[in-house]
Amino acid sequence: MRPIITIDGVHEVNDVFLDDVRVPLENCIGEENRGWDYAKFLLGHERTSMAGTARSRRRLAQLKLIAANEVSSGRPLIEDDAFARQVARLEIELTALEITELRALSAASRGEQPGGQASLFKIKGTEIQQRLTELALEAVGNYALVNRPTLRHGDNHPLPKPEYSHIVTEEYLNARKKSIYGGSNEIQRNIIAKAILGL
Repeated sequence: MRPIITIDGVHEVNDVFLDDVRVPLENCIGEENRGWDYAKFLLGHERTSMAGTARSRRRLAQLKLIAANEVSSGRPLIEDDAFARQVARLEIELTALEITELRALSAASRGEQPGGQASLFKIKGTEIQQRLTELALEAVGNYALVNRPTLRHGDNHPLPKPEYSHIVTEEYLNARKKSIYGGSNEIQRNIIAKAILGL
């Protein structure tokens, strides 16, 4: 196992290499030579959960709070038409994803598998999560230059206000990996092309 330090300076993902692995027969799950079928089943459910709609709802509420507190041209940023349009569009996309996710959960309760739809959840969910962090970064402006990890290492100075600005840069940087892990979004688009569109 080889640690991967992400761009925000955190270790939470790894490269894992399996060489010359032998699994005792009593530890095998399912039928021999069906491993890829089982992996696809598991990946479909993992990718469906990557939609992250509840997490994105919380981040959207946080973004609105930040935009209500930050001032641009003498008024709250949330009142800026261009910024408010971006937030509204993102909220519409998130609502559409939630509705689609509920349809998939309903289908799953009837025993249906997510199939290529799981790739859609992964793509759209991670794109929304990344966009939320981008708008938060934009909203806090110069405060985004303060990144807590750089202050944690021996720097005894108090963190500048506002409180919410301290994690915005970390969240932005950390969210970059979301469109890569679990199968990159480019791979997911290929799956959709084959499984749903028949291309």
